[in-house]
Amino acid sequence: MDINKNRTEAELTVVLTGRLDTTTAPQLEQALKDELDNLDSLILDFEKLDYISSAGLRVLLATQKVMGKKGGMVIRNVNDTVIEIFEVTGFIDILTIE
Repeated sequence: MDINKNRTEAELTVVLTGRLDTTTAPQLEQALKDELDNLDSLILDFEKLDYISSAGLRVLLATQKVMGKKGGMVIRNVNDTVIEIFEVTGFIDILTIE
């Protein structure tokens, strides 16, 4: 998985490419952990994300909890495969998806 970050003063956009699974979830967790302290807004762009596993969902949930106290987190450009996973797991009701 590739993680590309673009940060302005208090907003971070993260573009994920590939698969967010047991192997790559720790990479995302570390990449976000390093950035969350001074953020008001986090945007995750999933246009090029092919798959997300339960390990990836766990990272999203933990990040949502942190960002819920700071401003917000939005997930954009989610494909049908990932949306289906969000629906089946109930994450569609927890996350803000545009």
